[in-house]
Amino acid sequence: MPLLQREKKICLGVDPFWSRLAMVATQDIALNNFFKRRIVIGAENLPLSGSVVLAPTHRSRWDALMLTMAAGRRVTHRDCRYMVTRSEMKGLQGWFLNRLGCFPIDQGRPSLPTLRYAVDLLVSRQQLVVFPEGRINRFSEPVRLKKGLIRLAQLASHKGFDIKIVPVGLAYSEVMPRFLGSASICFSKPIIISKDFNQSTSDFNIDLSRSMSSAERLALLAVGRS
Repeated sequence: MPLLQREKKICLGVDPFWSRLAMVATQDIALNNFFKRRIVIGAENLPLSGSVVLAPTHRSRWDALMLTMAAGRRVTHRDCRYMVTRSEMKGLQGWFLNRLGCFPIDQGRPSLPTLRYAVDLLVSRQQLVVFPEGRINRFSEPVRLKKGLIRLAQLASHKGFDIKIVPVGLAYSEVMPRFLGSASICFSKPIIISKDFNQSTSDFNIDLSRSMSSAERLALLAVGRS
């Protein structure tokens, strides 16, 4: 099934008007006025082409805004396509997210159409954002990951595409981000998943968890925490 045809059954895709408006509201107004400093580390590790999965730690609702600032259309010339929980796609928030390229997944029982749509996005060389921890965890240690990310990448790689998974660490000067505090995001070197990838899920999750934790430690140091 073509991507656009499948997309109509999952979400509304990226609306050009609402995405531009959201960019101004979140990047130029919200982030600029809330945080005194926004630090990006390891930008050279961010792929500008190909099939990409950003795998960030999840510490705050500001995380998505920081990711879009550092890896969104203004930087990579493509959108961050967020895989979010079903509860986040409800109400007014869901109305907006549905028009910004986000799409829902049931973490307990992900549907086949949603997984196929995520694979289609990667096959079409788009940039997917998956929070491997599954939910916000205010405290950085340890990073505990859900199992689905590697399976998703393998499904896409079996179609003949190398999938670049980028471990990302996010940190704020306070556990609960405060007005005029600092925010930092760190990109680690991508992990390449090809059709010949044969690492076990548990070993992959250990490696990814370590890379995410290392990236987060650098982000924490940048905002004066250790």
